This record gives sequence, C-alpha cells and structure tokens, in this order.
Amino acid sequence: MAGALFADPFRRLLAPAVLRRSGSPAADWIETTSAHIIRVDVPGFEQEEIKVLLEEGNVLRVKGDPSSSVPPAEKDALWHLAERPEKEAFSRRFGLPSDVKADQIRAQVKNGLLTVVAPKESPPSKPKPRAIPLSSRL
Repeated sequence: MAGALFADPFRRLLAPAVLRRSGSPAADWIETTSAHIIRVDVPGFEQEEIKVLLEEGNVLRVKGDPSSSVPPAEKDALWHLAERPEKEAFSRRFGLPSDVKADQIRAQVKNGLLTVVAPKESPPSKPKPRAIPLSSRL
C-alpha cells in the first residue's frame, strides 16, 4: 500500500509531510579516556545557524535555527518535485558529567556533522602502596 502511495503522481504533494523527520536530529555520544565526544547530524545547516552553549549545571545545548530555507528567486518558481524536507529548528540537551573541563570544550561543523569534544579532567593519580607508620598519638 505504501508503494502505491509513493508511485502516485501526486506524491510530490504528500511526500514532504509523510517523510518529515522528527524535530530532533540523530546524535552519538562517545566517552574515551580523555574526552566526551558528541556528534549530531545537522545536514543542510550552515555554521552560522548552529549554536553550542554550555548552560548551568553542566548541560550542553545544541540549537539549530535555520535562516530562510527558500531563496527569494525560488519562491515564485513552479516546483515540480519537493521531496527534501525543509530544515527545521531543533534543540538537543546533553547533561555532561562533572569531570568535563568546561573551559576547553570545542565544536566543529563539517559535511553536515557537528562534533563537540569535551575534554575530561585527568583522574587523580592512584596512591602508591606504602606502609603507614604507627604512632602513639594522632
């Protein structure tokens, strides 16, 4: 049945509504020994349209606010096919652990992928085994 719907010549009118993604882009969060790495899919977004903020409570917020998605020259044009969804504003929040070096968080957008690297504090060194001297007073 779905095949019949999309084979219909009027699918260009229905496809954007049927195929529209949820407002939340896909993300991966990886923890290495030295950093937390968060990757968020942001296809079609320009660097100026994305904001990465560190909020109170070590919460990392990623926002996408698209500019006008249809260039003025295309507004009066006759569209024959419209399958690609319009960019939608989004916001994702990630509660970072307390071992993150907040002042060293970096972010980059490349090929539709936002990568945020949050370095971790180096763990305290393990105490070396040693004999504890005994005394008659504390």
